[in-house]
Amino acid sequence: MSDRDPQPVERQLPTEEARDLISLVREIAQREIAPQAAEEEDAGRFPREVFTLLSASGLLGLPYDSEYGGGDQPYEVYLQVLEELAAARLTVGLGVSVHTLASYALAAYGTKQQQVEHLSAVLGGGLLGAYCLSEPASGSDAASLRTKAVRDGDDWVINGTKAWITHGGIADFYTVMARTGGEGSHGITAFLVPGDAEGLSGAVPEKKMGMKGSPTAQVHFDDVRVPDERRLGDEGQGFAIALSALDSGRLGIAACAIGLAQAALDEAVAYATGRRQFGHPISDFQGLRFMIADMATQIEAGRALYLAAARLRDAGRPFAKQAAMAKLHCTDTAMKVTTDAVQILGGYGYTADFPVERYMREAKVLQIVEGTNQIQRMVIARHVAGPESR
Repeated sequence: MSDRDPQPVERQLPTEEARDLISLVREIAQREIAPQAAEEEDAGRFPREVFTLLSASGLLGLPYDSEYGGGDQPYEVYLQVLEELAAARLTVGLGVSVHTLASYALAAYGTKQQQVEHLSAVLGGGLLGAYCLSEPASGSDAASLRTKAVRDGDDWVINGTKAWITHGGIADFYTVMARTGGEGSHGITAFLVPGDAEGLSGAVPEKKMGMKGSPTAQVHFDDVRVPDERRLGDEGQGFAIALSALDSGRLGIAACAIGLAQAALDEAVAYATGRRQFGHPISDFQGLRFMIADMATQIEAGRALYLAAARLRDAGRPFAKQAAMAKLHCTDTAMKVTTDAVQILGGYGYTADFPVERYMREAKVLQIVEGTNQIQRMVIARHVAGPESR
């Protein structure tokens, strides 16, 4: 095999501070994350200590206000940090993306008092968040959710079950969408629920194809009492908050997908330049050279797409269409590139001795989470061709 080390991605970063930040992330990824990734994923172990380190290093609140412990970084920088983390281990990159998603409602819609009381701990206090929208019978049709919050004096009492929750059962706080009014999207309200709230429990984690180190579980709410001061935004505003959060969250998934694809390409190139057949490295053969060229091109295109969407967001311009495009293209790219990496490694690619089989299994979930790629196509088509005539 080749001793060739992958070359760091050449990044366009807006400041020297951002370049230093990427250097710090690469150091943490190489020293604390990548060496244990395969063994811990195989064992299904969640690396909580890594998230504690990331929090202490200021990496769990990068796109948020420094007044409350955030990093004041533009989204184009934050997403490239995610990409670096996901390339080292998807469980970590996706976990940071989900934590950022869970923090969004408090950071963007919380009152000043709520932010003073809670946001510093959420962004830099060693806490880990989860985002609770999906339910067993409400996935793509999120507005049909059934979890209820009923007013009782100065409190709300929440009952119901959320499903497919990343960090379910281990999170320190949950951003929960619950029905407080009538049917449809206008009857939903957002709440910030402590992870140790009485009546809140996590089910046994799902047994998944990949990302076994990242717990995904149902979360049960059994008369969970939450004071009104933990309501985020106005009553009935929860679904709008959820969709706004998902626009940004989809960019996080896109960046993670490109990180995973880059890791697969690096592994495939290292193997192809070291493996010899018929007296030559197999990277000399045109069939493989064309595969590698296509993989690299699709990764660069995906990176450019998610960064273009991020720059729109940073400029305060609409970016929902571009976020859906980035999520769609980048996650489809991750699936294609990881599958091709397995093919380049041949029989070795199908074994656990090399990481590309794990990358391929992990890539699949990225086409599903935070809106399936079929939903992304619906979103894009509405922006381009207008709403459906029905």
